[in-house]
Amino acid sequence: MKTLTKTLLAAGLLTGAALTAIAQDAPAPEAEGGESRTSEFRTFDPTEDDWETFRSSGEITHQGGEAVYNSVCAGCHMPEGEGADGAGYYPALADNEMIAAPSYPTYVILEGQKAMPPFAGILDDQQVADVVNYIRSNFGNDFIEEWGEATAEDVEATRQ
Repeated sequence: MKTLTKTLLAAGLLTGAALTAIAQDAPAPEAEGGESRTSEFRTFDPTEDDWETFRSSGEITHQGGEAVYNSVCAGCHMPEGEGADGAGYYPALADNEMIAAPSYPTYVILEGQKAMPPFAGILDDQQVADVVNYIRSNFGNDFIEEWGEATAEDVEATRQ
């Protein structure tokens, strides 16, 4: 019985390898009009804005709190700041008293905390100040009037 099991397993592996090889040699499926479905992807022609975005792969080039939030933070903290719990825990920024004073979110963004990576190396001082002010004045938060805005100078001082 063991020999039969080994033979069937080997046959299955060989069949899978053969099908993979055949699939790699097959032409790309055609879309309407006879054009390859993958031609649009393969002929990607970036705009100047696309080049600017990708030119500096080690830095985030978005400017303004909302743009930085949407490009860096929303993937974990969700678009409306509601947070998430699943593969990891991402605290809600909405209605969150912990971010009332600008110093705490500034420090967390620069240094990271638990599963959140540090962003000090990819965001400049103004970007950090902008995103701190954005999360503190959106998602049901209204902390700017009482606690004041974060400034690029505050962020620079926190970096040191």
